[in-house]
Amino acid sequence: MIQVVLADDEAMVRAGVRAILATDGDIEVVAEAADGREAVELVRAHRPHVALLDIRMPGLDGLAAADEIAASAPATNVIMLTTFGQDAYIARALGGGAAGFLLKASDPRELITAVHAVADGAAFLSPAVAHRVIRDYRDAGGRAAEAHERVSALTDRERDVLALLGAGHSNAEIGHTLYIVEGTVKAHVSSILDKLGARNRVQAAILAYEAGLT
Repeated sequence: MIQVVLADDEAMVRAGVRAILATDGDIEVVAEAADGREAVELVRAHRPHVALLDIRMPGLDGLAAADEIAASAPATNVIMLTTFGQDAYIARALGGGAAGFLLKASDPRELITAVHAVADGAAFLSPAVAHRVIRDYRDAGGRAAEAHERVSALTDRERDVLALLGAGHSNAEIGHTLYIVEGTVKAHVSSILDKLGARNRVQAAILAYEAGLT
């Protein structure tokens, strides 16, 4: 079972998200929080596979909660779920370690897909969000040279893994494509993140895009 901690300050929203996730027999919401501080405490207590966080919450907001979760419970992957699609929120969430970003207006099927993808170690961006990220990095000048320099530190095999990671493939899919076991893929991904100075797969995927690998 994929265990999820759900955090949103609106009880009705939590009920709706829980109902959507309940339609998938492989997902279990193990705890709910009404603010970011409670979300961090519940993640530390339950160590779920995924933390699904609203951005706007009283006290500690979702962005700050994601930072604390990344530091204290790195095995828990974070998905930001929000009505706010402003670029500043997207950049802060991804820069802070979130592995997924969904708008509340997204198709409910995207939520289930995102939870599965992030639990499997992949990244997931709502199509509307992905479009903005790609646009921003396409329009930004001077990043390609830096990305090429950072990627040059990787071995040939790590570059192959990074290219597939950047294309959104999970560890299992990367292993199948490259004919290596999933444990080896995880070791390569860990080495890639360390060499690139990336906090998570999303940041590594962006570097792969900037360097022309994806």
